[in-house]
Amino acid sequence: MPALFTTEDAPTHRRLALWQDIVCDVFVQLDCKSDLGTAFHGAITSTQLGAVKCSVVSSSQQRVLRTPSRIARASEDFVLFALGRSGTGSVLQDGRETVIRPGEFAFYDTTRPYELRFNADFTQTIFQVPRAMLHRRFAGTQGLTATTFTSDRPVQRLAWQFIAGLSEIADKLDPDNAIRLADQAADLLAMAMSERLGGAALPASTHRSALLYRLKAHVLAHLPNPELNLTETAAALGISPRYVNSLLADEDTSFQRFVLAQRLERCKRDLASPAHAHRHIGEIAFAWGFNDLSHFGRVFRDHYGLSPRDWRQSRLPN
Repeated sequence: MPALFTTEDAPTHRRLALWQDIVCDVFVQLDCKSDLGTAFHGAITSTQLGAVKCSVVSSSQQRVLRTPSRIARASEDFVLFALGRSGTGSVLQDGRETVIRPGEFAFYDTTRPYELRFNADFTQTIFQVPRAMLHRRFAGTQGLTATTFTSDRPVQRLAWQFIAGLSEIADKLDPDNAIRLADQAADLLAMAMSERLGGAALPASTHRSALLYRLKAHVLAHLPNPELNLTETAAALGISPRYVNSLLADEDTSFQRFVLAQRLERCKRDLASPAHAHRHIGEIAFAWGFNDLSHFGRVFRDHYGLSPRDWRQSRLPN
């Protein structure tokens, strides 16, 4: 489950001070200023995805400063990507200033001073990546801080869409998938920065990889829906059903086989978990998009060599 922090239940005169503590606890050491007084409000949900943290911030007019004195007293070493969801916000760092609007993103480096300005209510997704993790993929980040990445270029658009979608399902992911998807998001961000710095379109193979990441994220987000199908998935991604299967053929699978494998893997995990021991097998199967118990039993045995009941009994303590 994501961690939820909110000023809602605090006395109005304490909300800004509480927000300062919340922001420092979730992100890095910062100073927050606002002229709203008792009208100030804010909330953050935050989920850890391996070494990466994905948060959604909704708040009101304020200035946020990462000052040299704050940096001197801290050891945080992250790059923070801010994705605009509603409202606008400005980022100032390294002598540049940019505005983030809905559908756009920018990033800033916690090892150097920066300032964030919000003149009205806003919502942003913040994707916090260890700087070393990003620099293994793309080292030339300093020239791109406080620079807006827009939907005009395909990889930049894919990066925004992928991370925005990931933030919506982050608390539902098992740890292994969370780490994989966070790595894929970091790959996409590095691609977007390379595209922006190079000023040229990326190779077709890179674009295919980015689109494959987005396809997988869509499937994982909709696994519980028994109506998940190839036609609607292709339409959601703006590509043809044939191209969906072409992307998955790169990994020796198809849309139907990929969906089935992901559903089975989650059912297998839940059946082996003591936390789900009280749930009926059918309840678990239906929760992951199966709608026929006899079919579920057959395909589970075909994949794992045991019936769902036998698998559960072999994994759970007596």
